[in-house]
Amino acid sequence: MTPGTLISILLLLIPGMAAAFYLRNIRMATVVAASIDVVLSVMLFWIMPPQGFFFVDRTTDVFIIMITSIYLLSSIYSLIYISDQNATGLKQPTYYLLMNLFAVSMLFSAQVNNYGLMWVGIEATTISSALLIMTEKSEESLEATWRYIIIVSAGVTFAFISIILIYYSFGTLEVSTILGLGTSNTLFVRVAVSIALIGFGTKIGVFPVHTWLPDAHSEAPSPVSAMFSGVLLPTALYVLYRIFQIDPLTSLFVWFGAVSIAAASLFLGYQARYKRMFAYSTMENMNLALIGIATMNPIGIAGALYLLISHSFSKAGAFYSSGSVLRSTGKKDVAGVKGMAKKMPVTSAALLMSSLGVSGTPPFGTFFGEILILYSMVLVNAIPQFIVVVISLVFAFVGINLNVSRMIFGSPGDDGEPGRLMPAVALVASIVPLAIGVFFMVVNNAVL
Repeated sequence: MTPGTLISILLLLIPGMAAAFYLRNIRMATVVAASIDVVLSVMLFWIMPPQGFFFVDRTTDVFIIMITSIYLLSSIYSLIYISDQNATGLKQPTYYLLMNLFAVSMLFSAQVNNYGLMWVGIEATTISSALLIMTEKSEESLEATWRYIIIVSAGVTFAFISIILIYYSFGTLEVSTILGLGTSNTLFVRVAVSIALIGFGTKIGVFPVHTWLPDAHSEAPSPVSAMFSGVLLPTALYVLYRIFQIDPLTSLFVWFGAVSIAAASLFLGYQARYKRMFAYSTMENMNLALIGIATMNPIGIAGALYLLISHSFSKAGAFYSSGSVLRSTGKKDVAGVKGMAKKMPVTSAALLMSSLGVSGTPPFGTFFGEILILYSMVLVNAIPQFIVVVISLVFAFVGINLNVSRMIFGSPGDDGEPGRLMPAVALVASIVPLAIGVFFMVVNNAVL
């Protein structure tokens, strides 16, 4: 067994081993497991496993690092956020057990060298994440859970059809073998890739199969919402990208992405609840990354990766900050939260930086990712889509930051920080995209 293969196996086993502590301090076992996985994911960048059961390259490892990082931050954040869960909600050990299963299923989907097993991994994320949505077992969370299960299950059924067509066309589902044959443009492959856009696109938030997204994000606990937006949707996007490579249908994917971004910016503008607003922002960012991947040029793909990893931390920071606001004020509406800056300075700073990050403000990493993607759209002559996307991004930027400004500034309220740990985690998450942006500028200045 090679060192790379061993690392890939350990990435899957260690969160599972935390489950052995179900009856004895699974909370800290989960944090330890997540910490080890972060170290392993960084090691994997230099020690790749050979192609076999696993198919891991530099692009794959970017997604793995995202998954393990947000898994760790959400585990730490949950130590306080879930600690005082009421008796009617999901019990703490069960919550952490499901969080570990959630992480393992995403890591499995990203690493495995088989389209069929990728589908199995994505389906497994549905099981664990659906139960996490209803942690608080409120009426709203139960309704959101059922809507999520029904809509996503329908989408995953379409995704399964695309997998069947891929097997029919190639006689195998091994990713490395199929991609090694080069692009294919047969009818069945084109149909498979098109259906995959709708099937896996349901999990990504492609319009019009996105309707589960705002409900699930707004009703799930904030650390779970962070994992949804930060890493679940990108994991589904990664699987779709591997299918897209078989037969790149650039025009179809770019148009779907552009229409989805336009829809998200419109929906985002009139949201009364801040968590729903950030959910639609996720839809916007995921579809922008979809466009970057769909252009199939190095600039667009690099832009998508910069956008995704910066967005994962920015959006996690936004949901962690939202959780702190909800815990302190008990209010879910933007209008109900005023003057956070004086009484909640750390949460306010994290929320402001996160909102600037997710809306693509320079010098955050998301800004440079967006610029690269927009440039790649020009390179493939997607001018009409380019215009739609630029206008939509402006609307989204104004909508998000206007609402966040209303929450932060003004007459101070009576509510203070909900302790130290949760605001600190939110602040750390919101700073990372800024560091990524600064790194981008330094590297490019050095090259120039």
